[in-house]
Amino acid sequence: MRGSLRSRIIAVCNKKICQKGDNVAVSFYAFFANKNNEPELLMEAATWWIETHRLDHFEKAHKIIGMIDQGL
Repeated sequence: MRGSLRSRIIAVCNKKICQKGDNVAVSFYAFFANKNNEPELLMEAATWWIETHRLDHFEKAHKIIGMIDQGL
């Protein structure tokens, strides 16, 4: 996964944690503005989330940050 997407994921997860608390869950859609203006990046995130790691629709933000930090 490209570095810019990794940075975006961490930033969004941290923002959600600050807004809603440590137990907040996110979907990969949270990393995009509900618009399809970056289809290649959206597919990259979806592939990582669904095909590569078989994550549920919503996962804890801390789990996703940990996975990104580990280079998964």
